[in-house]
Amino acid sequence: MPTSPVWRLFIASIALVSLATPALAYRPFDGTDAAVADPGEVEIEFQPAGVISSEGEKTLIAPATVLNFGIVKDWEAVFEGLVQTPLTPSGPTSLAAAGAFLKYVLREGAFQDRPGPSIATEFGVLFPDSIGDSGFGARIDGIISQRWEWGSVSLNLAGELTRAQKADLFSGVILEGPFKWKIRPVAEFFYEEEFGKEHTISGLVGAIWQVQDTLSFDVAFRHASVNGVPVNEVRAGLTIGFPLRLLTGAGLQSTGVRR
Repeated sequence: MPTSPVWRLFIASIALVSLATPALAYRPFDGTDAAVADPGEVEIEFQPAGVISSEGEKTLIAPATVLNFGIVKDWEAVFEGLVQTPLTPSGPTSLAAAGAFLKYVLREGAFQDRPGPSIATEFGVLFPDSIGDSGFGARIDGIISQRWEWGSVSLNLAGELTRAQKADLFSGVILEGPFKWKIRPVAEFFYEEEFGKEHTISGLVGAIWQVQDTLSFDVAFRHASVNGVPVNEVRAGLTIGFPLRLLTGAGLQSTGVRR
């Protein structure tokens, strides 16, 4: 909604992007990397609209948003959620996949411009969907990321208590082309098992266009098999970053660059 705090924050960040300091988040993947926002920095991952289709049914995802706030060195707060609307057949709009998390860098490495792999963990609470009888859940994720001249690799292994109160295991790998390329190819492959309910095998291919350090656009196509049923998804969005002090006047100071 235009009057919501998230919408106002997004509009303000667009206006301030030319003044922003370097930041980079991790669209368009389901997994993440072993990097966090600098203290006093905000990163917004925003997908204005996307479409998921399966067996003739289509669902509009508009929007999907992830907000990352650098708290102190090596710590980040993450808030995420999406709005979905069934198109065929039509159905009510709902808020889904919402959660609040903390992310911590256990070992500084290539993604902090230091030797060796970067290692991080992310953990937090899953909120119930606005429609249906889902409840609260929880998730913890272990992440290892490494970068070379030819590209980057991030491994994710996550355990979850789902909103349906079932155990879930997620394992995935993110592959990126050379970081110095203006437009770099990307891919992600993951397997997810929600015990007693469904298993998912997913592959994603796409590209990230790094316009500047503080602004990137992405587009990707994902094909998955959920209990043997094909699912296709189109994703397109952007990532922007800026110092929180530009909004609050708090005078927080950036300590580095998220790579």
